[in-house]
Amino acid sequence: MQTSGEEFAGRLAGKAAAVGVIRRLREHGHQAYLVGGCVRDLLLGREPTDYDVATDATPPQVMRVFPRTYAVGAQFGVVLVPLASAGEEGTAGTVEVATFRSDGQYSDGRHPDQVSYANSAEQDVLRRDFTINGLVMDPLDGDRVLDFVGGRADLEAGLIRTIGDPLRRFMEDKLRLLRAVRFAARFGYAIEPETMKAMRELAPEIRAVSRERVRDELTKMLTEGRARRAFELLDESGLLHQVLPQVEQMKGVEQPPQFHPEGDVWVHTLMILEALPDRVERTLAWGALLHDVGKPPTFRVAPDRIRFDRHVEVGEAMAREICGQLRMSNDDTTQITALVAQHMRFKDVPRMKLSTLKRFLRLPDFAAHLALHRLDCLASHGDLSIYEMTREKFEATPAEQIRPVPLLTGADLIAAGMRPGPGFRELLAAVEDGQLEGQLETREQALEFVVLLTLNHPELKS
Repeated sequence: MQTSGEEFAGRLAGKAAAVGVIRRLREHGHQAYLVGGCVRDLLLGREPTDYDVATDATPPQVMRVFPRTYAVGAQFGVVLVPLASAGEEGTAGTVEVATFRSDGQYSDGRHPDQVSYANSAEQDVLRRDFTINGLVMDPLDGDRVLDFVGGRADLEAGLIRTIGDPLRRFMEDKLRLLRAVRFAARFGYAIEPETMKAMRELAPEIRAVSRERVRDELTKMLTEGRARRAFELLDESGLLHQVLPQVEQMKGVEQPPQFHPEGDVWVHTLMILEALPDRVERTLAWGALLHDVGKPPTFRVAPDRIRFDRHVEVGEAMAREICGQLRMSNDDTTQITALVAQHMRFKDVPRMKLSTLKRFLRLPDFAAHLALHRLDCLASHGDLSIYEMTREKFEATPAEQIRPVPLLTGADLIAAGMRPGPGFRELLAAVEDGQLEGQLETREQALEFVVLLTLNHPELKS
């Protein structure tokens, strides 16, 4: 995965700021360490996306040490320190500083009802989720690592294991069920057997988590680079049945072997997920996952071959329903459902009229439609000839030819003496067809064409 120079500089500034925060807190007599995911990533040789600090200083004490802070989670002991306040002048971003704590009951399955501040990093670590996220680093002592939960051994063994009793950890915060899958997929790790056993037992509990949180975790799984493994683990753990039963229903749904020698709809979808590029747009990733979601309910065996009648229309409706259930934005929903609705049109490209082709090419973000078609082909018959033909036409056709300025408008038809009515739409569409086909180039030609058209079809005059 590529990182821009600006992002890399920002991350370096973030590390320097986090170390600066730790130094300042130590100077005021407090304990302070790097904790969590940043320690894990540093030990794996990865560049952390952010740096978190844990300390025995309470939020009021942290706010006294730094001139400017944001107490966004002070009730849970969390204060944000701007990088500028931490010594990185002119740099955007913040360092999250959390007070050592132990958590009480989690009545809502997501957040502790109350927290108690702790005196040591070890007490703080014991309330965290997974051993690989429970490591502590002292950057002022040669990056010395404090490991109270066996996190380093699990990093070396490639295991996702909860800290302490997995049933308790997952019941405290049920989103951890999905996070276990995401971390295992992202790092290519296995899930420790007792942890997986607890996940299977508690999979139905994920329904208690907000749809927005579930959506965000699934989106990360789809876009972090190992989407196939993530969805295999979702299936293995029983979570797929709870969060996306429509996708689970793809399993075992046969396809005509002459078009899909790779296997059933589930296998085909997994192959597409495996081929998703790094940093893929979330809408393309979701479109790839759902493009064939309409096949299971439309499966039938006809005399000639297996068929999926109207699976595109059914799939579009199902995708829209799924997007609604996951509280996706209107823009994301529109693009995802468009990818599902349009993915079968590529087979018609060789026979399309020029006007039809240009209308196809001007779909919003047509590059994403092309990308999905390419993935669809590679995960089935492997024939990219239509993809290459369409890509060449898309790249060779100027934007002004795909979406030209209209030669006529409704106002022009009214000025020509026509009464507004249902026929206007058909007349203007016919003019646009002629324009896209290259047969009409001027307003005068378009007006003459309309006159001839209405002579032959008087019903279009109103």
